[in-house]
Amino acid sequence: MTDSASVTASADTAHDWSSRFTALGSAFFTHLNPSPLPAPVWVGRSEAAARSLGLPPSWLDSDEALQVLTGNQLLDGMKPLASVYSGHQFGVWAGQLGDGRAILLGQTPSGDELQLKGSGRTPYSRMGDGRAVLRSSIREFLCSEAMHGLGIPTSRALSVTGSPAPVRRETIETAAVVARTAPSFIRFGHFEHFAARDDQIALRSLADHVIDRFMPECREHPRWPGKPYAALLEQVSERTARLMAQWQSVGFCHGVMNTDNMSILGLTIDYGPFQFLDTFDPEHICNHSDSQGRYAHQRQPNIAYWNLFCLAQALLPLIGEQDEALAALESYKTVFPAAFEARLRDKLGWHQAQPGDGERIDATLRLLAQQRIDFTIFWRRLSGAAASADYAPVRDLFLDRRAFDDWLPGYLARAQAEGGAPDAALMLRSNPKFVLRNHLGQQAIDRAQAGDMSEVSTLLRLLERPFDEHPGHEAYADFPPDWASSISISCSS
Repeated sequence: MTDSASVTASADTAHDWSSRFTALGSAFFTHLNPSPLPAPVWVGRSEAAARSLGLPPSWLDSDEALQVLTGNQLLDGMKPLASVYSGHQFGVWAGQLGDGRAILLGQTPSGDELQLKGSGRTPYSRMGDGRAVLRSSIREFLCSEAMHGLGIPTSRALSVTGSPAPVRRETIETAAVVARTAPSFIRFGHFEHFAARDDQIALRSLADHVIDRFMPECREHPRWPGKPYAALLEQVSERTARLMAQWQSVGFCHGVMNTDNMSILGLTIDYGPFQFLDTFDPEHICNHSDSQGRYAHQRQPNIAYWNLFCLAQALLPLIGEQDEALAALESYKTVFPAAFEARLRDKLGWHQAQPGDGERIDATLRLLAQQRIDFTIFWRRLSGAAASADYAPVRDLFLDRRAFDDWLPGYLARAQAEGGAPDAALMLRSNPKFVLRNHLGQQAIDRAQAGDMSEVSTLLRLLERPFDEHPGHEAYADFPPDWASSISISCSS
């Protein structure tokens, strides 16, 4: 380990690392270096993520990369920073927050931002230590790449490194750092922060930055001529609506949908107490800290709209008219159900929308909930059944066989209305065989804590291509063991 993170290095990755975020001015961030960790080791590395960033995957084999991505060393031109934001947490205004354990290193050759999570205290850490532990870091690393493999907008993870440095949570654990990337880490909470301080100059600068960098169409939007900030709100609403449709369609639970965890670009960010459903239970609460069930699976779309309403309030000084802000939110109510129905039609192997599809989809989901069917396995088996015309493996999932027998003819008749059987190829592209179930993540964590990182690598390989068969790895797509239901995931995770 180097003595200080201020030590710089040069590599074939050298380029202009300066972040466009710094142009916003010092009110938005604080420059500081990551805090070094002793004796870092690789826990997981994503060559696919490296390629997407314009970094040579071979660089991940170097000690330089290990030191940089742990926060012990900087590449030439890196000017690390932590940003300030505010937000609503569990529906309550929490005031000033910020990057309490994340430090932005700069902009990669692809234009994406590279950020270290778990890299030490910042001015926004409040009472925290600024560190992350190995178990939560492995989960974030794997789920970031798993979501990308599923085609769901997300921050990505370049690597996770570990260190023997102790970190106190419920018990003493060891430290880890996730190197995560995104086009931007700007959140709803960034806008709330400056709106709460009635700093309209900073608020406008932030909105202009997002529009000019990521949504230039807002400047000349046909629905919002001369009203770029209303167009921005509508764009964010529609991106968020499509994201929620994708979450719901794969049974993903985020667990802590605070406004400071919502991406202005409609990305999945901040993986903490997340979970992919095992048994389909719309009321499932994956976050042990969520005692009121605010972020239960079925509530996620409505919570997203609530968060967008908070964003609208923050943007109101720029939009000007309350009616226009409400109108900009309105498309969420049509985009989400349409996007969700389209996702479910793909999963069912249907092509063109037909009258009654919404009711058919709702009836299917009610059946899965009533029968407590494994969500991922049902959809994958249904895909195989459509290919073979043998629905017995799907029927075997149901204790009440008659319930399935009553459902199947209507399903097949709906497909027949399009001229044939359900489209098995479409279904196999839409229904993953592999998702990051809690017990799979826990097994990888247990081995890593014992010094064996191989399970992290195996899971990464499967989750990068979750729709492939991966012969010899069928156990990773099987039912969860009984002990999986006892895994407790909280905000500290």
